Amino acid sequence: MTETPDPVTPSAPIAAHLAPGLDPGWVADVVRRTLDEDLGGDPGRDVTSESTIGPDAPAVAHLVARADGVVAGLSVVAEVLDQVATRFALAGVVVVLEAQDGDRVAAGRRLAVLTGPARVVLVAERSLLNLVSRASGVASATRRWADVLDGTGATVLDTRKTTPGLRELEKYAVRAGGGTNKRMGLYDVAMVKDNHIVAAGSVSGAIEAVRTTYPGVLVQVEADTVEQALEAVGAGARFLLLDNMPTDVLASTVQAVRALEHTTGKVELEATGNLTLDRAREVAETGVDFLSVGALTHSAPILDLALDLVAG
Repeated sequence: MTETPDPVTPSAPIAAHLAPGLDPGWVADVVRRTLDEDLGGDPGRDVTSESTIGPDAPAVAHLVARADGVVAGLSVVAEVLDQVATRFALAGVVVVLEAQDGDRVAAGRRLAVLTGPARVVLVAERSLLNLVSRASGVASATRRWADVLDGTGATVLDTRKTTPGLRELEKYAVRAGGGTNKRMGLYDVAMVKDNHIVAAGSVSGAIEAVRTTYPGVLVQVEADTVEQALEAVGAGARFLLLDNMPTDVLASTVQAVRALEHTTGKVELEATGNLTLDRAREVAETGVDFLSVGALTHSAPILDLALDLVAG
């Protein structure tokens, strides 16, 4: 018989160890790789800007939102400009931010003022826009889900369906948009899915194998039916992923699991699969704790931002 573990707290599935901001070392690395890609190496070259703009020509530029949304990743702006200035031995650009990550902004809102060498600004332009527009698009998409779920008690989670190399930025953007990170990768939460159960021989076998190998790691078990959910709880699971369930089946599953909590302790319940904004609130009202939405990162369009020279 599988030993019942101590109940987990409601925050257990969440990557609470994450710093609220972006890691500066990670930002520096991703900016370096982004510039290498754009400039053809280090230091690389911008054949147009280097040909047409003198090294000391001054510029003032505005970073502006061209659409309504939520901004994120603004700290990347200064890092891109600093690295460009260093690569080409030019003076630095002064950045004055006029918005903060997580702010709702309207089209036309000025987000930052940049003052410094025009060549640095134009070499950096596309790289910084690509990164900040991407992060702001994810934050904007997340905020739409957070707004719909407001007052239900449920939280929107992201997934690992992120852009390769940009996971930290995109998951930070989810937090800026009012969502929560579920896990950063395969290393911090064990997710037992159907193939793992087949390989281990049973739900309880898979759970026990993870706990034996990695005793400090939270274990989540996927369930597609009420019966699978109850089997997983009976095997000791306290964090269930309820996958692709119609709303009525999801509600019945939540009710059945909650009925056991007087003996099991809290069981975290996450709905996933076939989720849309139109359906989000009715799913939340079944009593699940979380809705995980891959579209926050894999399908979010960028927030359209522009960098406009206003003076030279």
